[in-house]
Amino acid sequence: MTYPNRSQAVHDPKVLRAIAHPVRNRILTELAASGPMRAADLARELDLPANQMSFHLRQLAKYGLVEEDHDAARDKRDRVWRPVAPDGFSVNLTDLEKQPGGKAASSVYRQHAAGWGHVVVDAAYSDDRRDPATFRTVTEQAVRLTVDEAKELAGELDDVVTRWLDRTRGRDPERTTYLWFSVLQPYPGDRAKDGD
Repeated sequence: MTYPNRSQAVHDPKVLRAIAHPVRNRILTELAASGPMRAADLARELDLPANQMSFHLRQLAKYGLVEEDHDAARDKRDRVWRPVAPDGFSVNLTDLEKQPGGKAASSVYRQHAAGWGHVVVDAAYSDDRRDPATFRTVTEQAVRLTVDEAKELAGELDDVVTRWLDRTRGRDPERTTYLWFSVLQPYPGDRAKDGD
């Protein structure tokens, strides 16, 4: 969930740990894609017990990642949640690692992110879930870039995805939450230096 153009920067290692939690990260991405939701709707969408969903939402609120959307509530007892940063979060691990507790939080974040990356790639290449009612594509291209050009390309791609997010955000029963998973880095195994 990194959108450098309109995102909120994460500066606190504790917030990084909260984002690293797989269920909480999934909640944040669903809220970003769908817009404000009630805990019961999120629980149904993510196939989790309602009490677990409420707990995770309270934890996300504690770290300032979600907030109640009073305008979307039917009455004062109705709790509707929205992400504080609907366009995601930007994470600079190098800067965060310089703070107290930052290296440990970065390690947890990297571990969960790498595990999630494996899940995404396995699902993309799996034969198990080939539903003709869905679309799936994997693109792999090698492009020769300077660091500045790589940043420019990432920004342009994020702009395209953000426009689609703005255009489709909402609870439309005809839509399914699709995951756009993108990695731009020096080609693995090349001697070029990796950077954050």
